[in-house]
Amino acid sequence: MKSYYIYILKCADELLYTGFTNDISRRFDEHQLGRNKSCFTYKRRPVEIIFYQEFNDAEQAIYFEKKIKKWSASKKLALANNNFDMLQILSECRNFTHSKYKPTNEEVSTALDQT
Repeated sequence: MKSYYIYILKCADELLYTGFTNDISRRFDEHQLGRNKSCFTYKRRPVEIIFYQEFNDAEQAIYFEKKIKKWSASKKLALANNNFDMLQILSECRNFTHSKYKPTNEEVSTALDQT
């Protein structure tokens, strides 16, 4: 059965790179050796693999890669460090409009009464 991988590299300048491959060893070597001068990691070598996840289905791997590419560096580092408590905290919505932060009608009435 064919395997697919998503991975996170930590670059020499501390930036993170997220990628997808079907051969993690080959792809890491390509990054480390600078085989592609237009690659994000080319001028940021050396790199180290800080996380990878194996998948049996390419579509699932690509879906996960696209998802974590949108994550903050802090969230990616929490994943790489298996810090799932921090990952959950960083995943929570903190917008004032989120239902968790919206004041209740009672709180609004109390605030209006105090003005």
